[in-house]
Amino acid sequence: MQTKKMWEGRFKKELSASVNDFNSSISFDNRLYKEDITGSMAHAAMLCRQGIISKEDCSAILKGLAEIMEDIETGKLEFDMNAEDIHMFIEAELTDRIGDAGKRLHTARSRNDQVALDCRMYVIKTMGDIKSSLLKLIKIISDKASLHLETVMPGYTHLQRAQPVTLAHYIMAYAQMFMRDVTRIEDALERMNYLPLGSGALATTTYPIDRESVAKSLGFDGVMQNSIDGVSDRDFAIESVSDLSMIMMHLSRFSEEIILWCSSEFGFIELDDAYSTGSSIMPQKKNPDIAELVRGKCARVYGSLMTLLTLMKGLPLAYNKDMQEDKEAIFDAVDNTKLCIDIFGEMLETSKVNVGVMRNAAAKGFINATDCADYLVKKGLPFRDAYKITGKIIAYCIDNGKTLETMSMDEYREFCPEFEDGIYPAIDLINCVNGRKVTGGPAAVRVSEQIALCRDFLDKHAAKHID
Repeated sequence: MQTKKMWEGRFKKELSASVNDFNSSISFDNRLYKEDITGSMAHAAMLCRQGIISKEDCSAILKGLAEIMEDIETGKLEFDMNAEDIHMFIEAELTDRIGDAGKRLHTARSRNDQVALDCRMYVIKTMGDIKSSLLKLIKIISDKASLHLETVMPGYTHLQRAQPVTLAHYIMAYAQMFMRDVTRIEDALERMNYLPLGSGALATTTYPIDRESVAKSLGFDGVMQNSIDGVSDRDFAIESVSDLSMIMMHLSRFSEEIILWCSSEFGFIELDDAYSTGSSIMPQKKNPDIAELVRGKCARVYGSLMTLLTLMKGLPLAYNKDMQEDKEAIFDAVDNTKLCIDIFGEMLETSKVNVGVMRNAAAKGFINATDCADYLVKKGLPFRDAYKITGKIIAYCIDNGKTLETMSMDEYREFCPEFEDGIYPAIDLINCVNGRKVTGGPAAVRVSEQIALCRDFLDKHAAKHID
């Protein structure tokens, strides 16, 4: 393997070993080998079509690159950690295999537009993979919700019991979040799907290249219209990691719910043994480590976003070596987000819901108090008067160890003569839930509509994937 630097002609001294290690990115950008080879093959084919390199050289280049790809994927070819980066590694390996023809591959391009292409192709592919993982998670949530349309539980504000809802309604809120995440990814993919290759170092080239044909062959919607922007833009990476941060924030919030719900104090759910861990000292423990790690990895993805934003904030145009530092942040954010989506979905799907515990929790805390006030409003009282009367009733119940359901009619009428036997069905928890039939509400009929819309969303995306 040739380890000399492609740019060494200008220099009289060999690069210091420590500087070579400091400057090298092969240890992490080797994962871009597929994108680098694919982009190089499209570039070589275009050079041939334009008469810039011969058909013979092009044939040798394409054959050599295909063999390198195969050898890397089968493990026959290992990455040379003395190489400066993945681009130089592949070009040097190609030249070793096919001779001078390999030296013609880099005609009319720079590593600046080459790496911009590789990164863009990588982000497009991996964001597509993350979108697929999100769609699987959304299906898991909607399937779980369909089983619990009448599983009554407390809804919370300020982490205090507030009003009755169902588990289906509760978790479908997260389905909505993840559906928005899918559309954010799709929006970002539309903006980033433009070819930077052909921008050269920053000012294109004097060779008569055909950028549009390369864009078409690689599946891009077009070419970037400013060559300086082409090599210096990392908006696509920042926007993607911002989207990943949003996904992780949603996963972290859901993880917090899971952590609370499987605690002894709540007991709403039980995690499957395969998705829990124990304690090294306390035999009784069953810890929600998966949810806790998801919550923790959210901070890590945030860190990648801040790395990219801070990295780019002071860079003049066009390419600067600082931008080599973008890759580890991108890779780490992508890896951790996909890992978290997939394992969270498995954990949620296998969890057991303690329906009775949820119902008992909903029966406490006077979460049907609003319905009691609404009952009086429907009798003709102004809401504020009804609110005040209900507040006094709650205070009475607390002092006397009663609930709204266990108060007698005589007790109710001491507070307001408008109370009649209809108060009891009005404050029944399932009636409280199913009475909220406003679009978006917790009534089973409305949550069923939410699930149907969610499944329609999934079906449309499945159809897009087939197309």
